[in-house]
Amino acid sequence: MSAPMEVIVCADSAEQLWNCAVFELHSGTNLLSYRGGNTSARSLTVLNGEYILGGQLGKNFINVWEIQRKDQLQQKIVCPGIVTCLAASPNGLFLLAGIAEAVYVWEVSTGNLLAILSRHYQDLTCLRFTDDSSHFISGGKDNLALVWNLTSVVQLDSSRTPEPRHIWTQHSLPITDIHCGLMGPQARVATASLDQTVKLWEISSGEMLLSVLFDVSIMSVTLDPCEYSLFCGGNDGSIFQVSLCSTNVSRDKTFQSDSEGNQVFKGHRTMVTCLSVSMDGTLLLSGSHDETVRLWDIQSRQSIRSINHKGPVTNAFIIPAPANMLLPDSHPAVPLPRFSRHLNPSEQGEGPETGGVCLRLGPSVQATEEAYLKKAEKLYSLMCAVTDKSVFGDGENTKVRVSELEEEVKTLKKINKDLYDFSTQLLTKPS
Repeated sequence: MSAPMEVIVCADSAEQLWNCAVFELHSGTNLLSYRGGNTSARSLTVLNGEYILGGQLGKNFINVWEIQRKDQLQQKIVCPGIVTCLAASPNGLFLLAGIAEAVYVWEVSTGNLLAILSRHYQDLTCLRFTDDSSHFISGGKDNLALVWNLTSVVQLDSSRTPEPRHIWTQHSLPITDIHCGLMGPQARVATASLDQTVKLWEISSGEMLLSVLFDVSIMSVTLDPCEYSLFCGGNDGSIFQVSLCSTNVSRDKTFQSDSEGNQVFKGHRTMVTCLSVSMDGTLLLSGSHDETVRLWDIQSRQSIRSINHKGPVTNAFIIPAPANMLLPDSHPAVPLPRFSRHLNPSEQGEGPETGGVCLRLGPSVQATEEAYLKKAEKLYSLMCAVTDKSVFGDGENTKVRVSELEEEVKTLKKINKDLYDFSTQLLTKPS
């Protein structure tokens, strides 16, 4: 079985050729381009392999394209403010947006706004999920990086304010980029900052594992899949490779190029805004304000390809090509709903237009849809009112209608019991 094809997804701020484009990793062939507007930094994401979402630069909406339909802009999600960063959960169930100093959390299946997290003191700059979607990390201009447990955010009692699992305060200037490694809640997280440091953290304990000091501000950071090396993009165009397997075990280091794996990639003329590593750990992708995206061979540190843009590169990353990206006749399994701008959509006239099941596992959280048990009680009372001829009619019609209603009540009670058992299993499952 062949390995999945990897593609480059990138965007710039010019809006001349396209909003964002997709290139084949090894050949550099332009596969797709998506038109309409331009995307701000850290605001381009792929949702469930079916949609591409990009926060419009300087505007209060998110552009949406079906991933295989490049010819036109499909949809816009209107937000309460300008989107400064955007992230979709790897499982495709949740969407995060940084708007001013708050994190907005939406449920993709319903479009409901589940939470507004206001624990930052200045604008957000980046949002990242763990690979298992269990946690996410937010970074801002207030020098803080916060780790959030997604379950506690979406299931919390509405009378209480959500609290982050960890608050990392060791940076002294704004956070510029965050990279989250593999292994879910056991992952390591790298944070870059204008304070000329990159710090490596452990989610499980919240401890800082490593701090590396550079002689320039760091604008982007990533790890290779095996976490042998840390790659840091400077505002002077340099890319620094920091070995995590060196014999020097001190927690605080000053970067120095040496034979142990600490190297410098030279090629960009100005700040490196985004970095990404291929699945096999051999290729490094970088985007810069010098209007180029470069592909590097990590072992030789040679630039093997350059993709020219018409403006400063704002987003560039490597992903496995989604299954339906290159199938023009395919369509998303589920259309995107209308996204709410308010925590209580029914109070703002934004209630769902069609009926459906709305399950909320939090205590004291009331669903906007009528509960199954109440529906069952209403049907039962209706069934008992057999004297109402306008409803049931006479004779055999009455018996048939009563039989139908009895079966529906049984079905609804079974559904209600299954939902209760499912909720109990989730809430009592050990963390």
